[in-house]
Amino acid sequence: MSPLASDRTTAIFAQMQDPDSLSAQLLAWYDRHARVMPWRVSPQDRAAGIRPDPYRVWLSEVMLQQTTVAAVKDYFHRFTARWPTVSDLAAAEDAQVMGEWAGLGYYARARNLLKCARAVVADHGARFPDRRAGLLTLPGIGPYTASAVAAIAFDEPATVVDGNVERVISRLFRVETPLPAAKPELTALAARLTPATRPGDYAQAIMDLGATICTPRSPACGICPWSHACAARAEGVQAELPRKTPKPEKPTRRGRLWLGHRDGAILLERRPGQGLLGGMLGIPGDAWDGQGGPAPADAAWREIGEVRHTFTHFHLILTVLTARLDAPPRRGDLIPRDRFRPADLPTVMRKAWDLARPVLEADAQKPGTA
Repeated sequence: MSPLASDRTTAIFAQMQDPDSLSAQLLAWYDRHARVMPWRVSPQDRAAGIRPDPYRVWLSEVMLQQTTVAAVKDYFHRFTARWPTVSDLAAAEDAQVMGEWAGLGYYARARNLLKCARAVVADHGARFPDRRAGLLTLPGIGPYTASAVAAIAFDEPATVVDGNVERVISRLFRVETPLPAAKPELTALAARLTPATRPGDYAQAIMDLGATICTPRSPACGICPWSHACAARAEGVQAELPRKTPKPEKPTRRGRLWLGHRDGAILLERRPGQGLLGGMLGIPGDAWDGQGGPAPADAAWREIGEVRHTFTHFHLILTVLTARLDAPPRRGDLIPRDRFRPADLPTVMRKAWDLARPVLEADAQKPGTA
């Protein structure tokens, strides 16, 4: 935090309503309005002594990174039904986990999920460390996830700051500094409000507040438990905060995918473990991702169209080509259709499959081209 931001934060602290009072008001609101989540223990159950399962808390937090609650729920149910404990997940095959993760995006999370589960089992007797410092030693767990698991699962008063919390705090204290430069100041302000009592419920309460009341557009200030203390609302600028530094325009890449087939089998390959879509099942492609190469076989390839997809740092346009393979491919394996689940493909590859499937099915009806 810069000296100027530090001075401003100190001044805000001096003028702040009693932090314990603000925290208590938010917890009272949460006791009435907590969202029901498949990984969450309600405030009433927590008060009755029911403790959250650290495995489920950790799994949900990893899944929720860069993703919405609505998108995660079905994945969470499938994962916990198939691998109900961290030991079960640690023992799973990589390909099975990557297949279940397909479509959720940011695939490095799935690779780190397995590394972390195996470290918990091998190094900690299948028990997650119960403090933020210990959680930070696990593969794939960064400051945010460590704070969230420590607070929610173990009631450590760790400060949890996600996008929802940044928005709430920036409005509550009218922080005009644009993100991401404002992060240290917002974290310091959020830490001042984190209570020693019920920190797990508080962490979920402030995230719920941002998700349901203090929303990016048209915040529902009239029913907010902190409306009386909100500096941005007092000045009528709540909808303008948090300010953000404009992001540079994403570049566009182009490439090719070769979807070969023979006798109903589809040409697929397991992508390298590291890098974009690492460890996922995919259709052979060229060098658009830095990992591809030439066509996987000499064949009468024909273009059938394009698919478009956007990754974090670039837009992608892929030309999809199909061909019957009469010779063994140089890359990948021909997978029989009854052993292939399109759901195992990452989203961009599934778009290509959806484009190609009618063509392949039509080809299969022609004599000598199955």
